[in-house]
Amino acid sequence: MNNAIGSFYNWYKATLRNTKYGWLLGLGTIIYLVSPIDIAPDFLPIIGWIDDGLLATLLVTELSQIALERLNKRKQSGTNAADEPITTIDA
Repeated sequence: MNNAIGSFYNWYKATLRNTKYGWLLGLGTIIYLVSPIDIAPDFLPIIGWIDDGLLATLLVTELSQIALERLNKRKQSGTNAADEPITTIDA
């Protein structure tokens, strides 16, 4: 069982970091969280909330980690948001 959880976590993490499919997995996770259809139905107290809580925690943790890695990469390259040119669209 522990191996299955680890495998799911590694797949989720790798897919979320994929530039092509990451947004789709994030959107699918959010839809799953707000959808009334779950693996464990939400009308069951505690049991129904565990899968949603774990998935929400996993999503927030991974998105935070991705944001921190990009921020650190930007700091290492010596650029920040203030150095990037601002583009405007003229009507």
